[in-house]
Amino acid sequence: MTSPRQYVALFCILFEYLFFYAMELEKKTKTDVKRKEDSRIQVFTLGCRLNIHESHVMEDLAIQGGLKNAIIVNTCAVTKEAERQSHQALRSARANNPDAYIIATGCAVQLNPESFAAMPEVNRVIGNDGKLKKESFIQDFPYRVSVGPLERTIQEDFPILDHFKGKIRAFLQVQNGCDHRCAFCNIPKARGRSRSVPLGIVVQQIRKLLCCETQEIVLTGVDLTAYGKDLPGSMSLGRMVKRVLMQVPELKRLRLSSLDSIEIDEPLFEVLAQDERMLPHLHLSFQSGSSCILKRMQRRHTPEQALDFCHRIRQFRPEINLTADFITGFPGETELMFEETLSFMKEAKLGICHIFPFSPRPGTLASKLDGHLPKSEIKARAKHLRQENQRLFQEMLKKKLNTIQSVLIEEGAFGYTNDFIRVVLDSDLGLRQSIQQVRMVECTEKGWKGVIC
Repeated sequence: MTSPRQYVALFCILFEYLFFYAMELEKKTKTDVKRKEDSRIQVFTLGCRLNIHESHVMEDLAIQGGLKNAIIVNTCAVTKEAERQSHQALRSARANNPDAYIIATGCAVQLNPESFAAMPEVNRVIGNDGKLKKESFIQDFPYRVSVGPLERTIQEDFPILDHFKGKIRAFLQVQNGCDHRCAFCNIPKARGRSRSVPLGIVVQQIRKLLCCETQEIVLTGVDLTAYGKDLPGSMSLGRMVKRVLMQVPELKRLRLSSLDSIEIDEPLFEVLAQDERMLPHLHLSFQSGSSCILKRMQRRHTPEQALDFCHRIRQFRPEINLTADFITGFPGETELMFEETLSFMKEAKLGICHIFPFSPRPGTLASKLDGHLPKSEIKARAKHLRQENQRLFQEMLKKKLNTIQSVLIEEGAFGYTNDFIRVVLDSDLGLRQSIQQVRMVECTEKGWKGVIC
């Protein structure tokens, strides 16, 4: 049986690699939900930052609903591997907790409810339409399977947390759903149309978090740059962020989850460039450096536009760390097109990227395209892209070796710099949930080793 230390390490790996959209395909991570001898609620999360936020909500709802000895597995469907791990997590939960009441929910459940309903390990199946509703987590809920359509109003969709846990970093959902139809993605089917949280509720939530010892807030969503398009007036993500910083001056650290660079409006660019409370890291949904592949993916930007954004933001924030998502081995990708992505990555000077080997998802346009590559070739290209990304990342790390940086320490002996690079400390000095000055003394595969000053 996996030790508690290994289980914590597993969660850290999943958290680090699964930003707005997903999890790393080729990481052979074992999902293991450990046995608990008490009646507490356990929530096991796969997938993105938005899932992390929603898992906290579901934990609160389960407590309010009176559930005992329950395990909630919040699934992910962004890749085949993510869905496989979702099933594995449920089987592990039952094997290690034979008497627990197990609930399956999340994107994989929404897309394939029959698969999860057929699992004997699962007591209750809840779709994305119901996973944030209190009645879904009452003890005597009348349905074993409850998966419905996703067309909901904003008031029904977005929860207000009543039991913040006092974490130094908190995730706050401000948007859900997606109106785009990228060829490789089925998340719009799992999440529904784009919906935004009104500004007043966002401000209320942030103030509530700050009163609970939170020092850094991460705004999350499925398509964050679509924020405000469904709200009255001319609201946008940039205008919302500006008003938040104006109305909540006590907020000192604000971070954004994954963004689509082509949809970053001028107000957002201005606040990123000018306000130091916006932390210097952006994770961008680039997907490819080939104009031909981007067209086949039905993306909305060109490589030139993406590079222009990278160069422009660095003129104002030279310290910013830009990371990105890439899919390699997309149908029709030639060797030349792959080389274009390699060149793009070098010119953009990106930090650690999430490299996804293409895997066709049922019901997507990409699954029907011609020109599918052999799995061995896709795997080889992903490996090559990761190796080049790691080389570039190490060059970036060496330039800041022996510098002193602020590090937000969450759990144990590790934390993250302002530009979101992982730091492993020389020892656990009981400094969790704090911000410390740390000297970077050694480069590692994922960041630095550091010493508290």
